[in-house]
Amino acid sequence: MFSVTVRDHVMIAHSFTGEVFGPAQRLHGATYVVDASFRRAGLDPDGLVVDIGLAARELNAVLGELNYRNLDDDPAFKGVNTSTEFLAKVVADRLADRVEAGALGEHAGGLAGITVTLHESHVAWASYERAL
Repeated sequence: MFSVTVRDHVMIAHSFTGEVFGPAQRLHGATYVVDASFRRAGLDPDGLVVDIGLAARELNAVLGELNYRNLDDDPAFKGVNTSTEFLAKVVADRLADRVEAGALGEHAGGLAGITVTLHESHVAWASYERAL
């Protein structure tokens, strides 16, 4: 299986509900380094997994929808704890929608899956992996 990974970052604010979150129940900020890995069994006719420029552009666009936002104010996340794990799935699903819409080029339809990793710090991160 071949893979290509692009990286960006996003800064958000949010809070959590539940005793398990301790002080994170209060509004706080988070800056994530975000890796999006695209994978496929064989290379496309150009010898690529995916066009890196298009992958980077689309990751940036997806993150732009979240950047500098208080996720508690977003109706799409009402009543949801926007944990790192949850946000990794949101980003992966939104990237998958863009692949399906053709935003990553005509050969991106041959991609097998996407893995999105949100790095909270140098010692903690979470990922979500999905098939395409």
